[in-house]
Amino acid sequence: MEFLVNITLKWSENMDPELKERIIVEERAHAAELIKQGHLVRMWRVPARFENWGLWRARDATELHDIISGLPAFPWMIQVNVHPLARHAVDPAPYVAAA
Repeated sequence: MEFLVNITLKWSENMDPELKERIIVEERAHAAELIKQGHLVRMWRVPARFENWGLWRARDATELHDIISGLPAFPWMIQVNVHPLARHAVDPAPYVAAA
C-alpha cells in the first residue's frame, strides 16, 4: 500500500542542542535505511514550516504505524496525518508494486 503522510514537528523549547543534533543525524541515517527497504519513496519539505510530506509504502496501516513511530524524531512529531492511497484508473504513472 502507498500512503501520503504529512508530519509536523516541534522541538522542545529547552532542548539540549547536542540531543537535537544527535536526533537529526539519527533521523537521516534511519531514513536512508527506510529508502533502501522501499518504505520511504519521496519526501518534500513545506517552505517556512517545520513540516514535511512523504510518500510511504508499507504492507498495511499497522506496518506504517510501526515505521513512523520508530523514527528517532517521533517524540517531537506534534501532528501526523496519514492518507491511504488507491490506484486511480487514469493515473499516467506506471504502477510499481511495493517490495
